[in-house]
This record gives sequence, C-alpha cells and structure tokens, in this order.
Amino acid sequence: MSARSKAPSPPAVASTGSRASAEALPTPQPGTTARRRRRLHRDAILLLVLGLPGAVALIVFQYLPLLGNVIAFQDYQPYLGLTESDWVGFANFSFLWDGNPEFLNALKNTLILTVIQTVLVFPIPLVLALLLNSLAGERLKRLLQSILYLPHFLSWVIVVAIFQQMLGNAGMLNTFLVQQDLPIVRIIGVPDLFMALITSQAIWKDAGWGTIIFLAALSRIDQEQYEASAVDGATAWQRLINITLPALKGLFILLLILRLGSSLSVGFEQIILQQGPVGLQASEVLDTWVYNNGVLGGDWGMSAAVGLVKSVVGLVLVIGANKLAHMFGERGVYQK
Repeated sequence: MSARSKAPSPPAVASTGSRASAEALPTPQPGTTARRRRRLHRDAILLLVLGLPGAVALIVFQYLPLLGNVIAFQDYQPYLGLTESDWVGFANFSFLWDGNPEFLNALKNTLILTVIQTVLVFPIPLVLALLLNSLAGERLKRLLQSILYLPHFLSWVIVVAIFQQMLGNAGMLNTFLVQQDLPIVRIIGVPDLFMALITSQAIWKDAGWGTIIFLAALSRIDQEQYEASAVDGATAWQRLINITLPALKGLFILLLILRLGSSLSVGFEQIILQQGPVGLQASEVLDTWVYNNGVLGGDWGMSAAVGLVKSVVGLVLVIGANKLAHMFGERGVYQK
C-alpha cells in the first residue's frame, strides 16, 4: 500500500507540465500596447512629413496646370484672365480641319521624327546594354558606362555647341579637310541633313543613359541558365535569342508603351536652338509651331488646343498599345 502511495499520479504530472508551459509564455508587460501605438503614430507622422513636400509639388506643378486647358476653348487674353476671356468653343481647333499648310508641315516633320526616334533611337540603349554586359572586365565596363552616361548631364545648349564646333563650316572636321586640301563637308545648316543631325545628337546624348534600366534587368537573369545552356552546346547567339531577349521582352514593351505617350514631343529645345540656319520648312515641329504662333504670335488659345490634342493622342496611343500588349500576354503598363 505504501508502494502504491509513492507512485506519481498522472494528473499531478499533467498539472506540472501545464504550469511549466504557462511559465514559459511571455507575460505582457503593462504599457507595451500603448508604447507600440505611440511608435506607430510617430512613424506615420514622420512618413507624412517626408511625403508631403513631394505630394504638394506633384499637385502644384502637375495637376493644377491641367486647369489651364480651358484656354483651348477661349479667346484667351492675359490681361483678362481665365474668367473674363471670351468663350469660342472649338474655334481654336480649326487647324485640324482647315488645311493650314504651316500646321501640316509641322505635323509631317513631327511624325517623321517620331518614327525615326521610335524605330532607330529607342532600341539603341538595349543594344548598348547587351554589348556592355558581354564585356568580361569589370573595370572596362565601368569606364565605358561613365563615358556613355556623361552626355546626358549636358544641356542641349552645350550639346548643340559641341556639334557646331565639330561639324560646322569652320569646325574641326572641315578645318582638318582644308588642311589636307580636301573639299569641306557641309552638315550644320543643311535642310536635307537636319533630321539626321537631330537624330545623331539625341543618340549621343541619351543612348548611354538609357542603358541603366536594361543593365539592371540583365543583372537579374539567373546565370545558371547561361551555364546550363553552354554545357548543352548553345552558342552565344543562341543564348542571346533564347535567354536574354525573352527576359527583357516585358521591360522593352513597357518602355515602348511609355515612349508612345510622348511620341509627338520630339525635342523642343534641341530643335529651336538650330532652327534658324535651316528654316521652318525643314525644322518646324508641333512644339516649335506652338511656340512661334502661340507664344510669339500671341495666339494662346491655339497653343493650348495643340497641347491638348497632343495629350489626347498620347493617351490613346498608350491605352491602345497597352491593350495590344495584353493580347500578346504581356503585363504592359497596367493590368485589367
């Protein structure tokens, strides 16, 4: 009987285990929840203070100016303001149907430059990124990247001056040709070469900067895919076609869609700086036509109307290109 009384009972063991587990759990300390709430409140206020200047700048400089589109439907006079200028309806949009030869010439030049920049200029950063990514030496790659990025930080005034000093009638190229008793080459100021000059300047200035996003995407591709394909006997060209380009396809389509949104803006500052020597027939685009007829000519309503039409066309192109991307199974700018 004494042996049975000394044996431990199962309920006692169970109660001891439950006591041990209860002691292992952390006991909430008084005021912990209140401190956590105060910390979250403080962090929310800090994020609000940090984001407020950017939000204010976005509203003031991006959204509030949209109200100025009302000028497109007015005979706007600066001394009368928006409220007292006469309403003219769609009269400022008459350039769309009255066959204005100056507008048609500007539209033609704009469309030609748009096609050139979309077909030729836009893919060049991708090609440069692929070439840079293929370099084995890291130091050489960084050196070339720095050289390619530098022109982006130069203003168009400096870029145009550099090209004039290099390719002008009295520039370095023609000076060298004269010294060698060779005929000079006229490039600057020649109307037939103006679009080629504009395109080459755009490539020199911004192609290197555009490689950044492609290089970032290339760095995310799993290198084991290249190693496995090399073991299977794939050539460098086959790896490019079957691994690299499919990995960049979505990004390329996204950037192309965004580019279409501003496709009718082909470089106002770059063109207006070089418009004098070649004349309006070869160099006038929509942006410079708006400046010459609206700002200089005082036709503010027509200028706003052209800008509004450009915005609507850009919006339609972005939405249409995005729908087309969805049809081919790509994400595009936004999803349904």
